[in-house]
Amino acid sequence: MANGRVVQTADRTIGSRQLAALLPAEVLARPGYRALADAVRTLILDGRIALHVRLPAERELAEAVGASRATVTGAYDLLRGSGYVRSRRGSGTWTELPDGHRPVGAHAIVGGIGGRADGEPGIDLAIAAMGAPEGSLAEAFAWAAPRLPQLARSPGYHPFGLPDLRTAVAERFSRRGLPTRPEQILLTSGAQQAFSLVVSLLCRAGDRIVTENPTYANALDALRHARLRTGSIAVSDAGWDMEIAESTLRQTVPRMAYVIPDFHNPTGALMPPEQRLRLLAVTRATGTWLVVDETIADIALDVPAPAPLASLAPRGGADHVITIGSLSKTHWGGLRVGWVRATAKMIAELTAVRVSADMTGSVLDQLVALPLMDDMDRALPARLAQLRIQREALVQALQRHTPEWSWRVPPGGLSLWVDLGEAVSSALAERAAAAGVHIGRGARFGVDPGTFEHRLRIPYTLSADRLDEGVRRLAGAFHDGIPLPSAVDRPHWVA
Repeated sequence: MANGRVVQTADRTIGSRQLAALLPAEVLARPGYRALADAVRTLILDGRIALHVRLPAERELAEAVGASRATVTGAYDLLRGSGYVRSRRGSGTWTELPDGHRPVGAHAIVGGIGGRADGEPGIDLAIAAMGAPEGSLAEAFAWAAPRLPQLARSPGYHPFGLPDLRTAVAERFSRRGLPTRPEQILLTSGAQQAFSLVVSLLCRAGDRIVTENPTYANALDALRHARLRTGSIAVSDAGWDMEIAESTLRQTVPRMAYVIPDFHNPTGALMPPEQRLRLLAVTRATGTWLVVDETIADIALDVPAPAPLASLAPRGGADHVITIGSLSKTHWGGLRVGWVRATAKMIAELTAVRVSADMTGSVLDQLVALPLMDDMDRALPARLAQLRIQREALVQALQRHTPEWSWRVPPGGLSLWVDLGEAVSSALAERAAAAGVHIGRGARFGVDPGTFEHRLRIPYTLSADRLDEGVRRLAGAFHDGIPLPSAVDRPHWVA
């Protein structure tokens, strides 16, 4: 598997085309040996290439990336010298980590974050999601159990999703101000699958797309894997600059735009209504598909939950809007239930794409999701109250342990976008991993390599005591007396 997932095949080998598909466009455009080595090193640290995987032969990779063999040889030499690969004559070159380093990406998700060398448990500050609501989840399973035998008498294939759950999702959109029919809903195995299906249907390699910068890291992985040309709209602590956004969209006329207007991940910003109207108008004018990620829209902590962006369009003016969401943030990531809301024609086309790779979603998951969806408005306030407590606990921990860092408290969402004051995010994440803290370094959320190295995304989804301990360990890694290397100089890290 490629971008966004751990490359870990049965024979522990990654092919040259697989590796080339993971590399940033900038590296492919000008494949210098330092840039190639730095890109492969980042893939290993992010866990997007697993450890102990054999890399392509030098000649094969050179052909795949359009570089000379000497360029690939130089990159492999630099990686060997810094401890990120090892080679053995006759066996090839294999991924590795230098002593004292831990991967800071998908490895920790796949295998669970390890603790420190002294046996203390690890703290995962990379996953911005809560554990399941025990009472509600148990009740949902109890409700589903007697209804499962009747469903089990059928073959179990529901490419569009269980009809009752499609209806429930449609009704929730309607209650929120966006009239929706069940045939406008496709149920998926989470929002990430929903986004990947949309990209697969609408885009081809080389198409122009626009996304916010920073944005959700796994969405960026999907876009890179599709080999799309990515333009960006900056999102700062002050929000979106819509003048620049409109200019970018009109000049580039992208095939698709991907946005998170509701408690944006990772900044937590909330797009004002007037900017939503402008975004709807300009994407309609440019013929751009507008993909709205509502995964965090219900995590409204200080303001009312926003209405769907598409609901602001004049009648018939939102046919170009595709809305995706899931239960992962409101309920539990282990319950793989997401959805796409679009025109009925678009839903039929997306379902055809979905069937080619995944005949149907989990019937059991969807059956369990049905009472959770029906009961969301009653059950969610308690979850939000707990998140407010944990957000305050994280703010206090940061004030106590790292007063030199800065942040803005968002009106909703699941994390703080913390400014470290210097470009050391990746180095800090590596050092923190050795202390048993897994953290999302800022560069993982940037469209362009090396950006947001002064940022960390720190979720407030753990208990107050775990948050305090996690920040204490981060502070220890930051203040341990050994200067952290600045990522600004990282292109020369192996010179």
